[in-house]
Amino acid sequence: MPIWTLHGDGKNIRPGEVVAPGERLSWGRTIGLGSQHVVSMFGATFVFPIIMGLNPQLAVMMSGFCTLFFLLVVKGRIPSYLGTSAAFVGGIAAIRAQGGTSAEVTGAILVSGLVLAAIGIAIHFLGGRVVFKVLPPVVTGAVVMLIGFNLAPVVAGLYWPQDQWVAMIVMVALIVMSIALRGFMARIAIFLALIFGYALSWILDRVSGTITSYDAGTGEITEHFRVNWDSVHSASWFGLPPFSDEANGIVGIHAPSFSLTFIILVLPGVIALIAENAGHVKAVAEMTGDDLDPYMGRALAGDGFATAIASSVGGSPTTTYAENIGVMAATRVYSTAAYAVAGIVAMMLGFSPKFGAVISATPGGVLGGITVVLYGMIGLLGAKIWKENGVDFGNPLNLMPIAAGLIIGIGDTALKFSDTFSLSGIALGTIVVIGMYHLCQFIGSKNPELNAKNPELNAKNPEPNKPDSKAPGGDREEPAPQLT
Repeated sequence: MPIWTLHGDGKNIRPGEVVAPGERLSWGRTIGLGSQHVVSMFGATFVFPIIMGLNPQLAVMMSGFCTLFFLLVVKGRIPSYLGTSAAFVGGIAAIRAQGGTSAEVTGAILVSGLVLAAIGIAIHFLGGRVVFKVLPPVVTGAVVMLIGFNLAPVVAGLYWPQDQWVAMIVMVALIVMSIALRGFMARIAIFLALIFGYALSWILDRVSGTITSYDAGTGEITEHFRVNWDSVHSASWFGLPPFSDEANGIVGIHAPSFSLTFIILVLPGVIALIAENAGHVKAVAEMTGDDLDPYMGRALAGDGFATAIASSVGGSPTTTYAENIGVMAATRVYSTAAYAVAGIVAMMLGFSPKFGAVISATPGGVLGGITVVLYGMIGLLGAKIWKENGVDFGNPLNLMPIAAGLIIGIGDTALKFSDTFSLSGIALGTIVVIGMYHLCQFIGSKNPELNAKNPELNAKNPEPNKPDSKAPGGDREEPAPQLT
């Protein structure tokens, strides 16, 4: 870790200058910037644990700890906040649909984190190019897309029916705010939409009373208020997150358990994490002018171990956050000191059970309006990866395997091996995409007709979002696609 040197007078940034990762402004300004990073990551970091059925207070606490751990692993060279990852939401939804417990969910995430860490260690010694050889943009884009679109039934069957009109209003509000607001406010549109929906639900309870709809807490159609603060009133202001007691509907700190079937369901999320971590490193390198390729493996390993650490106590998977890249681009402050402050602030917030109870009481209709946008955005990020890397779907070597894998993944198609083991949805779709793509490449290399009109994509564009890329978007200064 660097001992941060003071940038200039610690107060001002001259035109054309940036505050480098190893520098800092005055501690007062650094604390303010660190707190801003917490607000920026806040919405997605606690919304996704709720969606996954995990404890949001614990997720926020562990995100702070994991951010500090990540900074140590990358030696303070890559400024990044590790918030809750959306890459595993689809796999976890499939686990929940099969009756999986929270312990089995976090067990599957823990194994995936260790797999990512092992890949990061291998890349550290082998070099980053191996990632893009095995997982070229056409493959990573497809996996990201099927992860997002596979979640459509979760919105339609779980969140939207709880309060369809609130869901519709919150959806419209989120879309409008993300377009109408500017700068920092636009980057926290998810957080603002959640506050708006929360307030709207409370007002409707006071004005129109209870509603009769699906209640996720009981799993039945009941008459209930949209906002239920019973757990908020009983929660203490300071203390650790609760320990899990699923018999009484309490999810918190718990030890993981392991199921091979469920592990396979979430492993495709590792591919998405590789793509977004690589994109993050490239984006930061472009903005700071530093060569961060030697730290690619460290970034992946740091995120992998952080995910394993968080899930070992019942927390959520982690990933580097695009929202915080936006804050850096707006402020021109890339100091890792600000992220160290953000990690400490997040950990402090995690020591308030009342804060966690307020988050957990978010009405289902509000989540319905937010998730319908978020899940669609995850899917379309796959298309963004294709576009920015010039993927050619006029080429059958790309078109055929991706088409098959997408339909299998999005349609939740199953392949049953026995009464106790089957592959379906995201897991099966990912296997088809990767396996058939490389099989087609091998077979196509023997076909003179295909060789004549098919310059290999990997040779033309081996690394997504590389600064000198000729693909559309290759020379952009915006962050690479992220799954937050």
